[in-house]
Amino acid sequence: MDRRIVDLWVGVFVIFGLLSLVFLAFKVGSSNFISASASYTLIAEFDNIGGLKPKAPVKSAGVVVGRVESVDFDNQSLRAKVQVRVDERYQFPKDSSVSILTSGLLGDQFIGIDPGGDEDNLVDGDRVRITQSAIVLEKVIGQFLYSKTAETDKK
Repeated sequence: MDRRIVDLWVGVFVIFGLLSLVFLAFKVGSSNFISASASYTLIAEFDNIGGLKPKAPVKSAGVVVGRVESVDFDNQSLRAKVQVRVDERYQFPKDSSVSILTSGLLGDQFIGIDPGGDEDNLVDGDRVRITQSAIVLEKVIGQFLYSKTAETDKK
């Protein structure tokens, strides 16, 4: 009798552990299957998106206000086209700007929204005009080394 009770509790514990792992996997994977709230879509074009990926967070003032929905290449403008979905609770003026930022020195990239001062707000399907591309660390280091080499050649 004691053996059956112990086996039952071990089974319950194992099932609870597996369910917890599945929940954490979805949470860490940035899946939003738990909260499906109303949202609107914005489109922005960038010269360089670096390592930005779909489902990356969209933040304003450090608060996650949405997610990157898709990343495509526009053959007309020859720029990267990023579509983001913003929770409808968060409204931004039409002259807001978006930037591709990095968490820490070598962290994941995300979209940052800096609110403008316009009285009208962005609506579903609007194109954000003011954008700042990702800073690619390799380019910055290359420019630094090139300027240092040019500096020593002049001496």
